[in-house]
Amino acid sequence: MPETAPRNCGASHRWADEGVPPYVGSSRLRRSLQLSSNPMPPAVIVTDLVKQFGRFAALRGVTAEFASGRLYAILGNNGAGKTTLLRALAGLTPPTRGSISMLGTTNLRSVCGQLGYMAHPSLLYDEMSGMENLRYFARLYDVNPPDQRCADVIRAVKLDPSLTRPVGQYSQGMRQRMSLARALLNDPGILLLDEPFSNVDVRSAREMVSLLTGLRDSGKTIFVVTHQASLLEGAADEFVWMEAGQIVSRTPDLHATSEAR
Repeated sequence: MPETAPRNCGASHRWADEGVPPYVGSSRLRRSLQLSSNPMPPAVIVTDLVKQFGRFAALRGVTAEFASGRLYAILGNNGAGKTTLLRALAGLTPPTRGSISMLGTTNLRSVCGQLGYMAHPSLLYDEMSGMENLRYFARLYDVNPPDQRCADVIRAVKLDPSLTRPVGQYSQGMRQRMSLARALLNDPGILLLDEPFSNVDVRSAREMVSLLTGLRDSGKTIFVVTHQASLLEGAADEFVWMEAGQIVSRTPDLHATSEAR
């Protein structure tokens, strides 16, 4: 079995029948006005986070706060600690030291049903169709009614729910989109996506970005680890650059990110 994503811990989940709300006006201005009139606590607080693998420190004292309803692009070279940070937020890699608070609690198990995690591997079963895969994960998340929700998220990523072909016969781009559909299945408040645009053609990647901005505008907090930062230019609220297990730069301007290094 592939490594499973964070599971539902007994909580039921609601999801909107009408799907992702359309883009209306200036989303950044709208969110700024909402935040100024009704300030919310950070969705994620990381304090002095350290993760060691033997003598190697993948995370070296990361401290940061991330606001609700924002899209964060996590950037950096290979080995910078991006995936380790994402896995720590997902509860899949316990920190060696430090703490993580998500949605107001340090008990990550109590909020794991409100997380959506897309790993670099697809976490899908090759011998099953996309719909069969999602039905399986829907049972883990107690999603009801499962078939309707599965079909909705498959359509949201521009795939066909009636496709009976096993996932093992999908192109890499199709696998990536189906993996994103799996991460959306439980209507999570926080999305953690590791290289979602990898091996995806430009048009499909832009469609994925459009979907993510719509989800962000609906109030979800989204973290995207990527080496294709230009796809998120104009969409991400903040570009977060990591080096050697530390956050070294945070800026809303992609080009300022590289200059600040």
